[in-house]
Amino acid sequence: MKFPITLLIFGACAISAFAGFENWTSKDGRKAELELVSVSEADGEKVGTFRMRNGKTVTLKSSDLTDADAERLAEFKPEVEAEEEDVEAAGPSVFDKVLDGNLVKLEGKSFKRHTPAAEPKKYYIFYYTASWCGPCQAYTPSLVEFYKKNKNDNFEIVLITSDQDEGDMKDYAIGKKMEWPHLKMSRVEKFEKEFNHGVSGIPSVITCDLEGKIVSRTESIAELEKLVK
Repeated sequence: MKFPITLLIFGACAISAFAGFENWTSKDGRKAELELVSVSEADGEKVGTFRMRNGKTVTLKSSDLTDADAERLAEFKPEVEAEEEDVEAAGPSVFDKVLDGNLVKLEGKSFKRHTPAAEPKKYYIFYYTASWCGPCQAYTPSLVEFYKKNKNDNFEIVLITSDQDEGDMKDYAIGKKMEWPHLKMSRVEKFEKEFNHGVSGIPSVITCDLEGKIVSRTESIAELEKLVK
């Protein structure tokens, strides 16, 4: 059995219903990050229903999986119904198609591919900035402090760079200790075409709900703190 190609696409995910998104491996060695939602039985075999990060579902039988993962499938126990209802109310965001698999995050002195553990419940805060921008250099430390002080499940900051060199982008992130995800430089143009936020200068902070509606255009830390609580 081979996993569908769509299962191999990582990215921002909906809030997990049970165990969360985990790696599952087929007998032929292919891996996919999936969330196990429920387990049933057919023809004497356990069958799992899994959620992909794009919100779609797929079913896999015990015989499709490695012995270890087949055992995990057999041991699955769903959590309380109230949690399941909360998840069903929260769908994928309009940003998934561009952000999925295209986020990086600073680890030490290099960027590593970043797969969020969960999608923010309310907002994406897009920070348009660049290393060569003097006002950005002055503003970024205050946003870093805001993030450290206020980070919660309601929001996530994603940096949208105007740099042309990935080394400059990395050095900027290291120098200012930016712990939030960055959109890959190679995907910035596509993002800006897909979501025209009307940014005419940087630094610019655009807060959007998960449907893509702009709810705030402000760099005010006080206003951002009110918004994300």
